[in-house]
Amino acid sequence: MRRVQLSDFLNRKDYTMIIAEIGCNFEGDMEKAKEMVYAAAEAGVDAVKFQTVVPEKIATKKAEKFWEIEGCPGETQYDEFKHTYYLKYEEYVELKKLAEERNMILFSTPEDDNESIELLEKVEIPMYKVSSLNITHFPLLRRLAMTKKPIIISTGASGIGEIEEAVHIVGDAGGTDIALLHCISNYPTKDQDVNLRMISHLRQVFPEIPVGYSDHTLPEKGEGILTAAIALGARIIEKHFTWDNSRPGYDHEISVDYDGLKTMVKQIRRVEKALGAYTKKPIPSEKKARTHARRSLTAKVFIPKGKKIEREMIEIKRPAMGIEPRFINQVISRTATKDIEEDTQITWDMI
Repeated sequence: MRRVQLSDFLNRKDYTMIIAEIGCNFEGDMEKAKEMVYAAAEAGVDAVKFQTVVPEKIATKKAEKFWEIEGCPGETQYDEFKHTYYLKYEEYVELKKLAEERNMILFSTPEDDNESIELLEKVEIPMYKVSSLNITHFPLLRRLAMTKKPIIISTGASGIGEIEEAVHIVGDAGGTDIALLHCISNYPTKDQDVNLRMISHLRQVFPEIPVGYSDHTLPEKGEGILTAAIALGARIIEKHFTWDNSRPGYDHEISVDYDGLKTMVKQIRRVEKALGAYTKKPIPSEKKARTHARRSLTAKVFIPKGKKIEREMIEIKRPAMGIEPRFINQVISRTATKDIEEDTQITWDMI
């Protein structure tokens, strides 16, 4: 199988890579996981993503939670991760095959630098995601860089200096395709905390690296925040995805459901088309409007040959077949070289 590169998507002009983050929203139900992969493909996304967690590797047994989300199991971070279902090798292989048959990438976020990556390498995952709060986990970054596979790094709760360090660590460890995602590490993210202009800052600081946006806001009709991110230059959009966002649990509330995902993709593709060219100039479809709806200097009365043209003899009317109104002062006081009939547009050869 050919190794998938970020460039497969990011080198396509005016195209946004859309990632549906399934994560743990399938709730351990493999049939539901397959259903969600089918639904993502039907909606037209480019990739689906899961999370690979070894509870003993991610948190101490006493690490307290820093989130308050209804339906999350356990009293500590460890308890929750221990009671959350994550895909096994055989399940990854099956879902990856289903995704690839539907022209999607399936990849994952490993949460440790050893067991998670070993599992995903065995599955032959084509690319990786680094979660925001692992941006200073240099052993993890180095291990991922050694795979030579594309790496998408979320930047929530990070400063520019920390992001620069992570980028250098990946580059120094082996060099691979990298993309950065603006992200706010708060579930759900309030609108006033989204700070989409940080996308512009990331693009300025890292002009050679594609920048995208990973969203944790509550789903909305039309996904205005996501389309605004694209208008600011986001090349990747990642959004959590569920089969029912009314269910209790860690990621359901901030996720789009099946219909929401379809709407989101349609909106994104529409905005891609609407962004268009940077340089302000007339476009081909405006040619008729320029010709037929702009105006020309027009004879208000009959103007005989040899007559000195006065302002009272001129009207300004559609279409734009004669002298443009901006030249009116150059026409006044000039002499007609031929008879100009009333309601005739004046051209330069007439004066």
